[in-house]
Amino acid sequence: MIAPAQQTADADPARSHRRAFVLLFVCLISVGMGQSLMFAVLPPVARNMGLSELQVGAIFAVSAVLWVLASPVWGRRSDAWGRRPVIITGLCGYSASMVAFGICVQAGMSGWLALLPAYALMIASRAIFGLFGSATVPAAQAYIADRTAPADRAARLTVLGAAFGLGVTLGPGLVSLLLPLGFVAPFYAVSLLGLLSAIAVGVWLPERVTPREHRQVPARVRALDPRVRPFLLVGIIMGISQASTMQTAGFYAIDVLGMSVAESARSVGLALMGTAGCAMFAQLVVVRRLRPLPRTMMGAGAACGLVAFTMLVFGNSYPMMVSALMMLGFTFGMTQPGAVAGASLSVGMDQQGAVTGLMNTTGAIGVIFAPFVGMPLYQLMPQAPYMLNTLMAVAAIGIVLFHPRIRHLRPVSSETLKP
Repeated sequence: MIAPAQQTADADPARSHRRAFVLLFVCLISVGMGQSLMFAVLPPVARNMGLSELQVGAIFAVSAVLWVLASPVWGRRSDAWGRRPVIITGLCGYSASMVAFGICVQAGMSGWLALLPAYALMIASRAIFGLFGSATVPAAQAYIADRTAPADRAARLTVLGAAFGLGVTLGPGLVSLLLPLGFVAPFYAVSLLGLLSAIAVGVWLPERVTPREHRQVPARVRALDPRVRPFLLVGIIMGISQASTMQTAGFYAIDVLGMSVAESARSVGLALMGTAGCAMFAQLVVVRRLRPLPRTMMGAGAACGLVAFTMLVFGNSYPMMVSALMMLGFTFGMTQPGAVAGASLSVGMDQQGAVTGLMNTTGAIGVIFAPFVGMPLYQLMPQAPYMLNTLMAVAAIGIVLFHPRIRHLRPVSSETLKP
């Protein structure tokens, strides 16, 4: 008996690919929503439970470290097992982690559990996200790379990446909608979305792969692999820059622009919405319409970052800050997808999962290292993190302009698209 997804693929491959793209786009929106609602809900929950800022940071750090370790592994597993089972695993892990976190928060706030065991279980539930939720993004990107011609791959991967950013933007809105039902309601809602996404992928995502026992497991793509090393380096540089900027923006508004705490929260929130909007515009409109090469995307994005960080160093007004953060939206919306697409084009079709898994660690690496880089520099001088980011943007531009792997990037000639 033929599964519904395979029947659709057999009947009309082009239509099937479009439906698959839309389905994965929606799935990544749900994952992005879960990520941003954590940032919105966890601080007031922490205050209510009596957790310190350091303890909250540890929750995110554990998840980020496990994401960095697990994402490349899941990418390689998708090369051997197929994309669909790994995508489903990631969505189920994401759903389980969110409902578990909501239960832990509810138990801690209601007094069902003492603070220490509730906090330990909160960390454990986020560990589930880092270990298993990290499977979805690299497998979804590899699925699209399998079925996209090299000339169109950068645009398609960029638009798919925009789904996560769109989810991040919509997450706070979901929080506002469901918060009257309690702090834990948003966690249960996104958990349900993740579970429904997993079911939808299992039923409707077409994939025909050679049985595992007859497939040769492809060679591992390592971080120092010369084919992907420059793209990984650009991604890490911009990931650290992005994380350090997001983490210090609120303090910058208070210490440099002279805002009150309440005014800073409102004003920086609006500015960061502009950042997200510009990132999505770059991904959904600019890249989709112009279809630039990965090198062009990375170079243009890093150049925008150079200007934006310079504005933050020398600026002393809110309009200047908003302009800089909006320009950074273009930076992050172009450089990271460009690096992923460039790395994808540098390896063969049998290693797409491995390379996308590796490239998807760059954002988490930024989250891990930014507090140890940006915050100490900020304590020395508020502009110091942006000075460092300016130098890193110059380094990224130099890599893009002069590294031979990026300069002479050509699609692998033996690529064959999968059904």
